Amino acid sequence: MRIVSIEDISEKVDYGLTEKARDEKIGPKFLRITDIQNDKVNWDSVPYCKCNDKDFEKNKLEVGDIVFARTGATTGKSFLVKSLDYKAVYASYLIRLRLITDQVLPEFVSYFFKSVKYWNQIYTDSDGATLPSFNATKLKALKIPLPTLSEQKAIVAKLDRAQRLIDIDKAMLAKYDQLIQSVFLEMFGDPVTNEKRWDRKPMKEIGELKSGGTPSRTNKEFFTGDIDWYTTGELESMYLGEAEEKITESAIEKSSAKIFEKDSLLIGMYDTSAFKLGILTGPGSSNQASANIKLDDGICNVEWLYYCLKIIRPSILHERRGIRQKNLNLGFLKKLKIIMPPLEKQLQFTESLNRILTEKKIMELSSKKSQELFSSLVQEVFG
Repeated sequence: MRIVSIEDISEKVDYGLTEKARDEKIGPKFLRITDIQNDKVNWDSVPYCKCNDKDFEKNKLEVGDIVFARTGATTGKSFLVKSLDYKAVYASYLIRLRLITDQVLPEFVSYFFKSVKYWNQIYTDSDGATLPSFNATKLKALKIPLPTLSEQKAIVAKLDRAQRLIDIDKAMLAKYDQLIQSVFLEMFGDPVTNEKRWDRKPMKEIGELKSGGTPSRTNKEFFTGDIDWYTTGELESMYLGEAEEKITESAIEKSSAKIFEKDSLLIGMYDTSAFKLGILTGPGSSNQASANIKLDDGICNVEWLYYCLKIIRPSILHERRGIRQKNLNLGFLKKLKIIMPPLEKQLQFTESLNRILTEKKIMELSSKKSQELFSSLVQEVFG
């Protein structure tokens, strides 16, 4: 199997369009880094942009294009455009790779960008503790093993089968989430319309709300401790595990960072992380993009609150967009009124929740095995 550079098999490697995203349908869809989540794009929610004919021809996306994040927390991550129902261009913080398709299958190259070999090359010249640098020059210089087209097709078919197992498991896991939401709605109704006429209370009356803080990064010793310090990017699961970064007691004492208690709830406040949630499984801290609520005893259960806020999240985000404000703030959260059924009723929901979560954990083990199989196959192909 010969080794080639990405430049050898590419037709174009370009940066995207510098323009402002707009909700109004004034031009093509405008794909940004934040629109790519978990290797998927919900094109219906992607905004639009002004774009003349010349810029559109230069920056338009086509099926088979691969785009890369060149900055931020997802630097180096890629997305293969498999289908397009809209005219679309891509933003300047993305890099577009268009391949010479009579030499290489875009699906084959896309799988390479999920391999350890790819990521090892990306982190060359990086100390591993910081985000790698990534640009068109580095992308073109990457080395990829390239079998014949017929071999590529066989490899893609094999990896597609493994990917389908992952997708099936993800769909099953999503059904558990839908079941939990159904149980909540059956017991309490829609918390936005409140058709069951529960009492409503502002969040400041059910617990203590505080915002997080970030110690100065100029003092590297602040980040050498054992206190979990979360960013909003880590608010992806109900119960928060170990944080990616940890800070010291000194960082707490000498900055706006605070210690939050076990069983309190982190709430994302900024931009795309607004109203993302996570329950602390031990004492921890967070950056300023999150708020924390420690609930008063005898009023509210944290698991119940997690799902209540999760269900009203779309309504909150829609309201924020309506007033052209992407970020939430502590004042907004303190005034936010939520339904407040009796604690006994909340605990009944939590009992049902725990039964469903026990079943979900079994499904998560299956999903983990599917992911491990996929990773081993990718490693086998790309080394």
